[in-house]
Amino acid sequence: MRICSSRLLRRYEMASEMGLAELRAEAHRAMEMAYAPYSEFRVGSAVETAEGEVHAGCNVENASFSVTMCAERVAIGAAVTAGRRALRRVYVCSTSPEPVPPCGVCRQALAEFGPDLEVISEGAGGQIRRWRLSELLPAQFRLEEHVQADEDGRNAGAEART
Repeated sequence: MRICSSRLLRRYEMASEMGLAELRAEAHRAMEMAYAPYSEFRVGSAVETAEGEVHAGCNVENASFSVTMCAERVAIGAAVTAGRRALRRVYVCSTSPEPVPPCGVCRQALAEFGPDLEVISEGAGGQIRRWRLSELLPAQFRLEEHVQADEDGRNAGAEART
């Protein structure tokens, strides 16, 4: 018995592409709001949660460059603020002519909420590239791999330090 018919698969693909159009539109809207007076490198990002919600963010520069926030981390913060903890995909667009993947810090931040999420990037010229996060960050840092669990299987973490 075949559970997934080709018609059902096509319906899923159509729904996924409709979701992608919304994701793209939100990322582009966010890019328009970017605050980038120093680099003029505007970035917008939108994350899709496991529940299908979309949360967007833009880069916010600061004269003290280390304080600058990337669009991807702003979008993650919006999702977390809405109570979401699992991400399916992220769409990134920028003023760069070519698609740009998330920076290393953003890759690690994304890994916290979707270790193998889909990463879609669009350059200003309209070219699109896709990756799996596990391709861009194959050696993800996972705290649970480095912190000993207590008797209940939870991380000892802060309790062990007090």
